[in-house]
Amino acid sequence: MVASVLVELPTKNIDRLFDYQIPPQLEEKIKIGVRVEVPFSSRKLEGFVLAIKDSSSVELKEIIAVIEEEITLNEELLSLGKYIKKETLSPLISCYQVMLPKALKAKKGTQIHKKYETYYRLNEKIEFIPNSTQKKILDCFLNQEVVSRKKLMEISPSSLKTLLTKQALIPLQKESYRLSYEKKEDIKPPLTEDQQKVVRTVEKEGAKTYLLWGVTGSGKTEVYMELIEQALKKGKTSIVLVPEISLTPQMIERFSKRFGNQIAALHSALSDGERYDEWRRIYRGEAKIVIGARSAVFAPFQNIGMIIVDEEHSDSYKQEDSTPHYSAIDIAKKRAEYHHCPVILGSATPSLDSFARALKKRYHLLVLPNRVHKQALPEVTIVDMNQEMKKSHSYFSRVLLEKINETFNRGEQVILLLNRRGYASFVTCKNCGYTMKCPHCDITLTYHKTSSVLRCHYCGYATKVQDSCPHCHEKSLSNLGMGTQKIEEDLKKIFPERKILRMDIDTTSKKGMHRKMIESFKNHEYDLLLGTQIVAKGLDFENVTLVGVINADTSLNIPDFRSSENTFDLLLQVAGRSGRSHKKGEVIIQTFNPNHYAIADVKNHDYYKFYQQEMQIRKQLKYPPYYYLVYIKLSSKDYTLLEKEALKIKKSLEKYLHHTIILGPSPAYVFKVKDTYRYGIILKYQQEEALYDTLQRLEEHYKSQKLIKVDINLNPIHF
Repeated sequence: MVASVLVELPTKNIDRLFDYQIPPQLEEKIKIGVRVEVPFSSRKLEGFVLAIKDSSSVELKEIIAVIEEEITLNEELLSLGKYIKKETLSPLISCYQVMLPKALKAKKGTQIHKKYETYYRLNEKIEFIPNSTQKKILDCFLNQEVVSRKKLMEISPSSLKTLLTKQALIPLQKESYRLSYEKKEDIKPPLTEDQQKVVRTVEKEGAKTYLLWGVTGSGKTEVYMELIEQALKKGKTSIVLVPEISLTPQMIERFSKRFGNQIAALHSALSDGERYDEWRRIYRGEAKIVIGARSAVFAPFQNIGMIIVDEEHSDSYKQEDSTPHYSAIDIAKKRAEYHHCPVILGSATPSLDSFARALKKRYHLLVLPNRVHKQALPEVTIVDMNQEMKKSHSYFSRVLLEKINETFNRGEQVILLLNRRGYASFVTCKNCGYTMKCPHCDITLTYHKTSSVLRCHYCGYATKVQDSCPHCHEKSLSNLGMGTQKIEEDLKKIFPERKILRMDIDTTSKKGMHRKMIESFKNHEYDLLLGTQIVAKGLDFENVTLVGVINADTSLNIPDFRSSENTFDLLLQVAGRSGRSHKKGEVIIQTFNPNHYAIADVKNHDYYKFYQQEMQIRKQLKYPPYYYLVYIKLSSKDYTLLEKEALKIKKSLEKYLHHTIILGPSPAYVFKVKDTYRYGIILKYQQEEALYDTLQRLEEHYKSQKLIKVDINLNPIHF
């Protein structure tokens, strides 16, 4: 027998199967989808068996070993990998790699070991009269054949030792998992009329893509759980996607209360061992619901009955930073098609693309227009910082400080959003104007005061802060702009008696910190939560009655056609953290652009008005959802070569694409990253028959080039 194996190779330009002889001792273990070790030239590599046949016309080397006897990729996932390859123009191996936890990827290196725990069973052959404590241990076996060492040690370590000496118990090793979820008595709230209507519609209409547009606090999660419960009753599994790991702890807590160990988690905050365990629990059918970020869409479930994508507008559902550039929402729809089940895309601020599809009846629109407790949406006040700065140079308006004080005095909590981490945006010299930049990237360094370093947020380069300017040598360096560290420092001076918690990528990098911080703020161990956009979505704190936005213009000033949409989403989402229970909520938004529609429409929580205004602009400028986009990123350490090749590619595109608008080549927003120069070409099209073949030829031509890299991203989120 011969196996065709997709081998993981470090080079992108070899994307094909290699045949290997199956040795007799492995014939029963080799199946399509298993992971194997094979000889390749003088090396040993790992790969996936994608086909089995009777013979080959050439002399073959033998497969060395089966690495994981459980099938790593089932029939559906194998088919899905081919779909991703076609849609993203990526090597097939990378499409399979993205589906698997690190421990199961075809990669040479240390293996993740299964975790084992000691259990005991009774030795029926041994007879003796136990004392009272020993009897207590033996009584544990009345209803259970095996009992864990941990449980017996809690009764009496010395009695356990005696029973083992007398050989009354026989030890055995059982595989255990690193994570477990405790089911609690969950008081299931009755569904509101709006929620019942949504559930009934999905039950009736069945396998479709639904857009659930529900205001913040309308109880979307409760609808998700109800639909999943119904799927479970039919013996079906479910996938729940959340956009960021900061949202996972609260979602997991809510789901575990109701579903206990039927849930599994898949996200980047887990250790390799935890991800390995969770993946196998899902594969073995021990878990019925998976909750996780983007890659959880590949959970190896059979018989999926429901797929939920929460906060569907989030850009984190598209993999932009590495290949393949897949969209988790597209994958969700593809899997739902395979399993013939519903997909629910939920959001208070649906993406313009999704809302346009819903209005065109391509998605089924479901609406939750009211908050669960009939509570009013929070009152929003927009503060014009142009006027405030004339009176004071503080980052805080007088109205925001007054409202914070009032909230504290009522014993309630505050969330403040500043979408920029670090202490200061940049360090500059007041004498000569020199600005501290990253030596490897075309970007200013951000000052982090607690560690006293200047850090590049693109490549990670860091350097200690200097006393004097490296250009003119004067001691005249100053910190300009603001970051979360700087705001935290100022808040502690203004409110010295209050406890302030800062939540950004710097403070949450340690394992478990997201969950710990959310829990401590929920328990009112802190009065104020200051954070970047990770505090804006999905979090539910019943005692938060004031939300403040320090600078609403941060995301508005980014040169991106989606900047208005991103700003509106962020502001409306963070506003929704206020007044979610029975207490009235307020929101203060500080801005230098008070009349911009992306900010003004937040005041009235008017998504539809924003949608109409933004769609007019998109239509005029030929952007999605009216046009499709492709972004071709070119990068090289040789600037002259890059410029020359970029112009050559544009000419080639113009030759073959006659119905496409071609913009560029032009320098990327951050022109240099990690000593590599970057150019971009943007394609806009509605219909272009020659597009796919042209891009495929372009990708083929450059994939073996070492001096220049071409990265093609269809339907990009960012340029």
